[in-house]
Amino acid sequence: MKTLICDCNRTLPLDRPALARALSLTPGASADGLDAPHSLLCRREAAAFQRAAISTGLAAEPLLVGCTQETNLFLDLNAQTEGAAPVEVRPIHFVNLRETGGWSRDGALATPKLAALIAAAQLPDADPVGTVAYRSAGRCVVIGGADAASRAAALLADKLEVSLLLDRPGGALAQAHSVAVFAGQLTRLGGWLGAFDLQWTASNPIDLDLCTRCNACIDACPEGAIDFSYQVDLSACKSHRECVRVCEAAGAIDFQREPQVIEERFDLVLDLRLQPAFNRHQLPQGYFHAGADEARLIKAVLALRELTGEFEKPRFFSYRQNLCAHSRNQQIGCTACIDVCSAGAIRSDASLKGKLTGKSRGAVPGQPAPGAPQGQGGGVVVEPHLCVGCGACSTVCPSGAMSFAYPSTVDQGKRLRTMLTAFAKAGGQGAALLLHSQGAGSRMIDDLGRAARAERRNGTLHGVPARVLPVAVWHTASLGIDLWLAAIAQGASQVWVLLTDEEAPEYRQALGEQMAVAQAILKGLGYGDDHFKLIETRDASDLPALDAALRAPAARGVPRAASFAAQADKRGTLELAIDHLLACAPQPAETLPLPAAGSPFGSLLIDTAKCTMCLSCVGACPESALLDNPDRPQLRFIEKNCVQCGLCATTCPEAAISLAPRLWLADEGKARKAARVLHEATPYACIRCAKPFGTLQAIEAMISKLAGHSAFQGAAAERLKMCGDCRVIDLHSNPFETRITDL
Repeated sequence: MKTLICDCNRTLPLDRPALARALSLTPGASADGLDAPHSLLCRREAAAFQRAAISTGLAAEPLLVGCTQETNLFLDLNAQTEGAAPVEVRPIHFVNLRETGGWSRDGALATPKLAALIAAAQLPDADPVGTVAYRSAGRCVVIGGADAASRAAALLADKLEVSLLLDRPGGALAQAHSVAVFAGQLTRLGGWLGAFDLQWTASNPIDLDLCTRCNACIDACPEGAIDFSYQVDLSACKSHRECVRVCEAAGAIDFQREPQVIEERFDLVLDLRLQPAFNRHQLPQGYFHAGADEARLIKAVLALRELTGEFEKPRFFSYRQNLCAHSRNQQIGCTACIDVCSAGAIRSDASLKGKLTGKSRGAVPGQPAPGAPQGQGGGVVVEPHLCVGCGACSTVCPSGAMSFAYPSTVDQGKRLRTMLTAFAKAGGQGAALLLHSQGAGSRMIDDLGRAARAERRNGTLHGVPARVLPVAVWHTASLGIDLWLAAIAQGASQVWVLLTDEEAPEYRQALGEQMAVAQAILKGLGYGDDHFKLIETRDASDLPALDAALRAPAARGVPRAASFAAQADKRGTLELAIDHLLACAPQPAETLPLPAAGSPFGSLLIDTAKCTMCLSCVGACPESALLDNPDRPQLRFIEKNCVQCGLCATTCPEAAISLAPRLWLADEGKARKAARVLHEATPYACIRCAKPFGTLQAIEAMISKLAGHSAFQGAAAERLKMCGDCRVIDLHSNPFETRITDL
């Protein structure tokens, strides 16, 4: 890939030879084009870009420009240059080297960071994934009072097919019957762009379809109970019924009409009520809540006017039910993905029957989850049309059943490793990865860089430090503990996440819990504290706080960077990272206690006085962490496989199992990968043939529970102590007693 960089009129310190050396040593990176000096590539040196576009276009090789300030200009130049390939054939990539790198007080030391940013930007785009399609014909419903709804309809009617749903009397409708008007109380709203299902109850005496808006009823009503929204205020109406008399010809008013439940489907929804219909952070695409806010209304109207036609988005997630630890046999275990989803896109697919634990949205204790067949168990269901691609579900998933698909964990891991490698090859030390969103997060970083540049002489802002590597991601919640620990193992000193108003409260809590687990692992291995941090910001007023947070000192890292690549399997990446961190640990420890919230690792505690070795926990374990022994009454356990879902504990009929979050690293981490015995019971031998057929504790418990039952007295009680074969033989040797027992 040919790369063009510019020192932006000599305001950006660029050591081109050092950059070229670092990139030539970084696998997959290229130093082609870095030797050409440019100071005003977007102005008087624009011809250099055009020459690169022509030569690169012939080879269909991507081109990288080290500037985001003039992205549109370069794209226009490419389109106007004869012989240059269109961007659909030869992509043009852009990377911000100015605000994120050179425009800081230590910009002269930023060469390793610039090498890292360039190397990451040179990586090919992630492989495409399947898409989710939406189709909108422009049928839009506006919900609210007559005045506000009519005004909004006027702004939309030339582009959309608008209907009004008036949820209260008051205000005035336009006299011209130009849009469909309904009146009633909204009782249900669900769906997404192109498929919103609304249900409302219409109980007003005036049928707005039949109403001609002649206003005779308004004149006739002695109480003034009818206004120009053409609804009757029943609290003011005194049953004079003059309105019925004057409307006799049209027949629009009927006080005897039963309330009607009406259902309609719309493509778009504009909600002008004070409270939104959805109590969640991420609203469905195609739904806009403006309330009484004028600015939000204008913004919503502008967006709605463009939402007709067919739309696509990536299918952001990948789900493997065979790894899911949500449910087994109608028992609920892990609900992490359901709890964290701020879009309400994930629901349980287990038949709950009152056994729900956790905070699963859309599931009612004592009832099956929506859409779940009775009597069946399963995992979770993700509605791709509601998914906004935050990736938080993959971050909190302990088993790796839910993963972020675009870009994949492999692609994200390769990007981070490439940045850290290039940074180190250029002589950088103490790299801190700053994960931020492509939207508000990028704007905050750019604002800080520009503000630091403006205050270069007399200000206090430092700008983005030379050791801080900004990493723009689709959503900050899409990267979790597996890639964080992998980055530390691959040479990062710290991993920070920049949060803005884009992040839901659920994400902040989940990221905080995952960081607590990751930090506990590093601290337990002797690396100390301060490797992970959430940096919370709102707007430009928070720039001083952001600037101060980015100047935190480096934390202790590994003496030797790992070379492994991130795996598609989350647990596989975690194991590789932990093995390397353990091998380089300053103070190795055998057992690292972990926080209970969000821990993907741990052991089990068995109350041996309660456990009857029924082994129901073995059947419930979705990860094969619990095993039996065909030859002996043993409960065995592979700690590496345990995801702390709790299904074994909820399944155990004796309540003999409890979770113990920890990371067990005995024998250099090998012990947790081998099966060990958690509990072993004394076999119970058949009193007739002496063959073991159960455990002493289980048989004694059964005898104790059936001791008072009339069918298990005398010889029948003795048969409880026999194996299945001997029990049948004994029954047939005493037919009279068999009949009594059968009775």
